[in-house]
Amino acid sequence: MKMLFIGDVVGGVGRRALEGLLPGLRDAHKPDFVVVNGENSAGGLGITEKIARDWLDSGTVDAITLGNHAFKHRDVYRFLDNDERIVRPANYPKGNPGRGHTVVRRDAGRLGVVNLSGTVFLDAARSPFSEIDAILAELRDSTDWVLVDFHAEATSEKVAMGWHLDGRVTACVGTHTHIPTSDGRVLPGGTAYISDVGMTGPRGGVIGVKREQALERFVTMMPVKFETSDDDPWLNAVLIEADGSGRATSIEQLLVPAG
Repeated sequence: MKMLFIGDVVGGVGRRALEGLLPGLRDAHKPDFVVVNGENSAGGLGITEKIARDWLDSGTVDAITLGNHAFKHRDVYRFLDNDERIVRPANYPKGNPGRGHTVVRRDAGRLGVVNLSGTVFLDAARSPFSEIDAILAELRDSTDWVLVDFHAEATSEKVAMGWHLDGRVTACVGTHTHIPTSDGRVLPGGTAYISDVGMTGPRGGVIGVKREQALERFVTMMPVKFETSDDDPWLNAVLIEADGSGRATSIEQLLVPAG
């Protein structure tokens, strides 16, 4: 089994990079599943129903994960409740719109997709560690492989989650910081791990923001309205291969310029 996980899509420039590069990546690598983090796809913050439908209904994306901006656009709330192909952090309040995990079924088999939020420098209702334990107990007999998107700020919390899940899930991939890390590896128990996949968006900005605006904020320490950059778009992703037992056999970073 091969799965392609694409890091945080940022704004229109990220969407165009995804839509322009994904068909070629599918042809080249022939993934059985494609999962995309859409956390910042609508103007740099959140996702809309239209964006989600465009990706999912085209058949090029099998599932969408989110993060701390999941509820930025109210028009997506009902879609989060009604469409099982999109998930938000599972350790948010249970009464929030949407769900935290799903199972995607394709010819290759059944992929469980779980979204979690970190709690270091981010807000969540429950510990992601106890939350994933409960979810894995629920998914035990209904999946062949499990992918966890851990949307977290602190690398320490991400690394800890990787060790917590080693041998229990196929992959634990980090999102949120928009900067790809170089620690992709298969842990001893057979879990593919990386602290952050990176972003699909403008590398010429500052984690997606126009660099002159980010610099003004840092230099002056005054409020600045941020806008999404369109400079030097790249697609950041990982390609993960796994065997029939649910264990990963490899993880490869794909850092692809869009222009």
